[in-house]
Formats: sequence, C-alpha cells, structure tokens
Amino acid sequence: MATASHASRARFDTAAPEGYKRLVAVSEWLSAGGVDPTLFHLIDMRVSQINGCAYCLDMHAREAREAGETQQRLDVLAGWDETSLFTDAEKAVLAWVEALTRVGEARAPQALYDALAEHYDEKAIAGITLAIAMMNAWNRMAVGLGMEPERR
Repeated sequence: MATASHASRARFDTAAPEGYKRLVAVSEWLSAGGVDPTLFHLIDMRVSQINGCAYCLDMHAREAREAGETQQRLDVLAGWDETSLFTDAEKAVLAWVEALTRVGEARAPQALYDALAEHYDEKAIAGITLAIAMMNAWNRMAVGLGMEPERR
C-alpha cells in the first residue's frame, strides 16, 4: 500500500492488519481463478473509473497491460457501450459493474442480471459480483484514506 496523500489519515494495512490480510486473501482468490482474468481486470478498472480512485486505476491498468489487455481497450473502457471492442459477454459484465457500483441509484435490475445469465453460470456470476464488491471496497479504502499512486 502506498503512502497516503493526507498525512493525518490512517493506513488500513497497518491500522487493521487482520482485516487487510483477509481482504487481500479474497482478492487473491478472485485473481487466481475465481473470475476470468480478462474480466477481472475490466471489472477492477471500470469500478475504479466510476469511483475516481487514481491509486487503483494506476495499479490495475498496469496489471491489465501485463496480463495482455490492450491499451486501446483500456483507453475506451469508460465508453464501453459505444464500441465494438468488447464482446456481448463483457458488455453484460460491465453493465452489471455499473449497476452494482451505483447500487443506490441503479439497484440491480433483473434485465441486467438476465443479460449476464445469458453468458455465465451461477458460479461465474457469483464470482463476478464478488469481484465488483471487492473492488468497490478497495476503492472506498483508497479514496477514503487518501491513497495516491507513486509517480513513476
């Protein structure tokens, strides 16, 4: 975890190390096969875009590129529904990402779940939903605790 941009804010990893370790364990499970790797990176990036988490955007864009994601798809991810660069299955996931990340406004419409279910089984949907929830949790900690990416 990088240094906080707000000196007076806590560091989650040192202030609550047991909670931090458990969240890391869930994230490691997800990235190790709980969710398709391509989807995992798209989820992390889109959730972080919506939440405005610069720390997570920096980290996950680098990880996505290292895993083979193209720069072009990362560049247009915020406009995923306006391009053919994403498959119908990926678009169903990204719509679900937006609904759950904005759950207070959007709820979780049945039509979006049904679109997801056209491409994924219940186990995959559960993993996708958990990945969305985890990224939202990480974003809230990073933004709330003033995390900032290190300059490279």
